[in-house]
Amino acid sequence: MCKTPDMNHVTANNHTFSYREQGSGPVALFVHGFPLDSTMWLDQMDALSDIRRCIAPDLRGFGGSTPTTEHDLSMERHANDMLAFLDALEIDRVDLVGFSMGGYIALALAERQPNRLRSLSLVDTKSTPDTEVGREGRDAAAARVTADGRSALAGDLAGVLLDESASLWTRARFRTMVEATPTETIVAALAGMKERPDRSSVLGALEVPVAVVVGENDAPTPVSEADQMANAAGGHLTVIPNAGHMAPIEQPARVSDALRSLWSAEPSG
Repeated sequence: MCKTPDMNHVTANNHTFSYREQGSGPVALFVHGFPLDSTMWLDQMDALSDIRRCIAPDLRGFGGSTPTTEHDLSMERHANDMLAFLDALEIDRVDLVGFSMGGYIALALAERQPNRLRSLSLVDTKSTPDTEVGREGRDAAAARVTADGRSALAGDLAGVLLDESASLWTRARFRTMVEATPTETIVAALAGMKERPDRSSVLGALEVPVAVVVGENDAPTPVSEADQMANAAGGHLTVIPNAGHMAPIEQPARVSDALRSLWSAEPSG
């Protein structure tokens, strides 16, 4: 059983962010996905706290962070928040880990201030924008959660994001996170993701080690797209067996091993 990381709060960008912290050493910043919170990283934080000071914030409007009234939570807004968050904690450089929407945010941060990265890990995410079908799907999800509630959306998402082999406990953990996210945050996040630009060019410009991790059965961000990102960045691709889009909670140990491998290979400094 993993140790529960300490829960803290800090004010940045005139907003109070909750965050979990565990371990010591160079800082690793874990950015959660949609519509989740920092608890998705509990296994990784416990597994890697021997080599990193692991910090996992709740994004604006998510988890224990204060609510938001913004109608559109853009990836740029979240990236700016994360930079202000690091400044508030007096942290210069990080090993940045972004999952799904957190990967979109990580790329926005890397585009804005690449000097803040020691390494970049992109987990079950992509650098390309939504297709027209994808944009329509965001709108449909926003209408669905508003009309039928978070439980209905959680059921819809579980059918798409989790591998059929996912355990009952994993499914319960996923549902807990989705159902704890405010409906207005879900709607605003969907609007923000729908409008994100193509950041594929960011990958080729990076001068830090890059790892791309993906579940072998990830439908929304498939292995083929992960392979393209790894090639563009000159990074390493790890395909996680028996996992869908939610690899960090479906196969937590394998994801932790991929991150440890990257960080162990990093140059000093």
